[in-house]
Amino acid sequence: MSRIGKKPIPLPTGVKYKVEGNTVLVEGPKGKVSALIATGITLETKDGFLNVLRESDKNAAFHGLTRALVFNAVHGVTTGWKKDLDIVGIGYRAELKGKGMVVFTLGYSHPIEFPLPTGIEVAIDPKQTHLTITGIDRQKVGQVAADMRSLRKPDPYKNKGVRYSDEKLKKKAGKTGSK
Repeated sequence: MSRIGKKPIPLPTGVKYKVEGNTVLVEGPKGKVSALIATGITLETKDGFLNVLRESDKNAAFHGLTRALVFNAVHGVTTGWKKDLDIVGIGYRAELKGKGMVVFTLGYSHPIEFPLPTGIEVAIDPKQTHLTITGIDRQKVGQVAADMRSLRKPDPYKNKGVRYSDEKLKKKAGKTGSK
């Protein structure tokens, strides 16, 4: 029994959806997002809520997944998604170059240019050590944040690098000298 699949999705005013084959196109004030729907799953609007229904128990495995994907699309076109990254390290920083390029200085011999995909915006604080990635597609926002983090993952010994703002790191002890 899918508990997530049974939860209704609140459908705010100004949000429309259209089912075309096995995809749903959700339109809202911030833009359009499409999500996949598994076969045997249908969408139904009732009292300002969107319900995800399944035909039989054969489709139970995809019931909650489909509901989560549709919810992510509805939430994205109304409020949007965001991820925060922190850059820790002496001389480590990021800056915007034009509209669609972020340039990282992360202790390598060269600066790293990171092109932004369409639909993703990055805001950098004045200290150049905090980035906020925003967009309407949850998967794309998370992937861009993960790609930026992978440029210089946090070092377990000094905790330097690019990390999520809410990430808790475990610092390892260094080598101990012999007596």
